[in-house]
Amino acid sequence: MAPSNAGNGAGLRQPARIASREELGAAERIVVKIGSSSLTDENGRLDQSHVHAIATTAAHLASRGTEVVIVSSGAIAAALGPLGLERRPTEVPLQQAAASVGQALLATAWSTAFADHGRITGQVLLTESDVIRPQTYRNVRSALESLLELGTLPVVNENDTTATHEIRFGDNDRLAALVAQLLGADALFLLTDVDALYTAPPREPGARRIDHVEDAARLSGVSIGSVGSKVGTGGMVTKLSAAQLASTTGTAVLMTSAAQFAAAADGADVGTFFPGHHGRRRSRLVWLRFATRGAGTLVLDEGAAEAVRSRRRSLLAVGIAEVRGTFPDGVPVDLAAPDGEIIARGLTGFSSDELRAMTGRGTDELREVLGERFRRPAVHRDQLVVL
Repeated sequence: MAPSNAGNGAGLRQPARIASREELGAAERIVVKIGSSSLTDENGRLDQSHVHAIATTAAHLASRGTEVVIVSSGAIAAALGPLGLERRPTEVPLQQAAASVGQALLATAWSTAFADHGRITGQVLLTESDVIRPQTYRNVRSALESLLELGTLPVVNENDTTATHEIRFGDNDRLAALVAQLLGADALFLLTDVDALYTAPPREPGARRIDHVEDAARLSGVSIGSVGSKVGTGGMVTKLSAAQLASTTGTAVLMTSAAQFAAAADGADVGTFFPGHHGRRRSRLVWLRFATRGAGTLVLDEGAAEAVRSRRRSLLAVGIAEVRGTFPDGVPVDLAAPDGEIIARGLTGFSSDELRAMTGRGTDELREVLGERFRRPAVHRDQLVVL
């Protein structure tokens, strides 16, 4: 069951693609996401006993050789009590200020809890831009791999102090799925205050636990909510989206309550299980398709759209009708058909300003007017995935 890197050409760790919950106990690398509501008391204050409970199970898993990465919500929630705030702020500057206070409190809480088990933690704060650009994506992966090699337990959180609406993950469920994909984790545990996915809100009569979901994208007849707790930002919608992203790229997912973490990690029949899909190996194109969002949009003419969509051709500047957004070179951008439908995503070879100067120009004209380097494709076919 050990993950294999053979033949992938990039040295990336491939997940074990766990097919049943009974195999979870043999996972060699896991990511554990804990929501704010699972770490705080009824007043929204960080509860050290809850942190200790998660740390005890994680330390036990580490002691038997499992590599564990924690993705922890709770920074802003941790600051509510000390700052005298009744609920999570809605204004970005206040969120950033609360996060600045709360991140220190949260990091100390995890460090203290794991120190009781002789374990060292390392704090990793990320924004979405850290995993959109290929270079910073590799840097984040290298940093996390090094922390694991040193025997530490990385504690990852969104850097809410500097994140804005434009550069944030939006919720730590998605962040956890991206970290799992980035590290080729065998399993992702999504821990919350609900013990499983149900056919209807759990409090409603007749609601039944869904113990196994083969494909999160094909759920039907399930009534789910999108609003999280008063101290968090997520909900069941975000967890299902995270489960789909992770399982599609080979990482098994177990969604359950924090109280059932120990049982879930041993393969007990708790929560809702999503098997790791086979067939897709971790690669740049998989990352591009499932782990990124376009930093801007290139609207194509009919001919270019057909060439990209049906013939898998590189995108040339002559086929670009419009450039939307502001972005540097080397980042993911969406490619849209004339009607606005997003048909592909690729790494742009030029910045938005350069592309606007190139739009509609043929190869010879680009060389004469802008210079030799502008003859290259705007998005090369090797850096492009059709959605």
